Amino acid sequence: MRILSLQPSVSLVLESLGRLDALVGCTRYCLDAVPALRSRGLPVVRDSWSSETEEILGLSPDLVIASVPYRQESLAAILKAGLPVLALAPHSLADIYADIRLIGAVVDSREAAGTAVAAMRQAVAEVAAIAAKATRRPLVYCEEWGKPLIHSQPWVKELVEAAGGVFLGDPGKITEASAIAEADPDVIAFAWCGAGDRVPVDRVLAKRGWLQLKAARNGRAVCIPDELLNTPAPTLVGGLRALAMLMHPELFTLD
Repeated sequence: MRILSLQPSVSLVLESLGRLDALVGCTRYCLDAVPALRSRGLPVVRDSWSSETEEILGLSPDLVIASVPYRQESLAAILKAGLPVLALAPHSLADIYADIRLIGAVVDSREAAGTAVAAMRQAVAEVAAIAAKATRRPLVYCEEWGKPLIHSQPWVKELVEAAGGVFLGDPGKITEASAIAEADPDVIAFAWCGAGDRVPVDRVLAKRGWLQLKAARNGRAVCIPDELLNTPAPTLVGGLRALAMLMHPELFTLD
């Protein structure tokens, strides 16, 4: 099976299954998320938002795997060219577990997929058990994008709740700086799509007039790397732990 990955989550899942060898191409974002790919010399293509059919056809993949966010027009063009496409659109942790198992079936690595899912479930359960000891549940604002302001996805809400917090707002919906200021969250986590760990937190807080919010005053307004919250893959466990340490530093410490 020759697979073309149009999203970092797909490449991260294949890495967790020990099946990077199945890839015949990936995006530049995949190279950032999976450094092991850099030494493989794979062709680099545009992602599932801006993919171009010509460059994909040139790689002759058996299957193109895309995941959110993607443009339907881009995927439709690939299908029209006669290439099979697997388009993943998870909303919850349960969806992500199912997608990992699906990719595992595609590359004949069902056992490895089951192991990866079990490890994620166990990590969530362990963090939740520790977080249950907390005396309070802080209010947490997680931001997926800054122009416009967009709340993080539903699975991030699940992570926040597992880590002993209360998710502010509606997952995946647009919000306003004034609404967040009025709520005055205890924790602010910036995880902008495609920005990695490069969100200019101090500048954003100042520009929005958020420097006096509790999260900013207490040093709990931070950037969490993109792949730890936005990417529906096993790396979400790292995002869970980062959130837990932000919310309950008295219970969670760096390993």
